[in-house]
Amino acid sequence: MERTPVRDVEIRDDAIRLGQLLKLAGLVEHGAAAREVLEAGAVTVNGSPESRRGRQLGAGDVVALGGERVRVRVSRTGD
Repeated sequence: MERTPVRDVEIRDDAIRLGQLLKLAGLVEHGAAAREVLEAGAVTVNGSPESRRGRQLGAGDVVALGGERVRVRVSRTGD
């Protein structure tokens, strides 16, 4: 089975909530849509189903929804 390529999404802080990442990555348009896909069991984090919108994600975490996969990448500006 071929896996979908992973697209990196940069964040400025060390962590981001799952609902925020779904919006930042363009996987959903707004918070209500994030809640709907999470409640429907359509989102996985690192290959496991996840329903908590407030789940904290950090560098390297991979989120999948609807055939798209995104990986959290922490932007280290000024290092």
